[in-house]
Amino acid sequence: EVKLVESGGGSVEAGESLKLSCQASGFIMAKSDMSWWRQAPGKECELVSIIGSDGPKYMVDSVKGRFTISRDYDKNMLYLQMNNLKSEDTAMYYCAAGRPQNIYHATDYTYWGQGTQVTVSS
Repeated sequence: EVKLVESGGGSVEAGESLKLSCQASGFIMAKSDMSWWRQAPGKECELVSIIGSDGPKYMVDSVKGRFTISRDYDKNMLYLQMNNLKSEDTAMYYCAAGRPQNIYHATDYTYWGQGTQVTVSS
């Protein structure tokens, strides 16, 4: 059974940090692109970052310099280090895996986690 389980979300003050984790199981993580998405209330789901086998491929402009995506093949883990959080980062964050033809199309990803909530108060 394929599973993606996110953790690490929480409620923080602006300027603080969080590290999200995604535990993958049931598929070969090394053969998939791994990504983080987020969805704020009333907004569309947004690709935050994606990492392939040769490293990060994309980071949305609004988080560049603050967020870092990484993966650990041995542990089948995906991470998102989020520093200097802002209120506009408040959203449900999802881990997704697959081999998307278009990285911006959520429907191109095969596997999704249930999400972890990040709330940033200013």
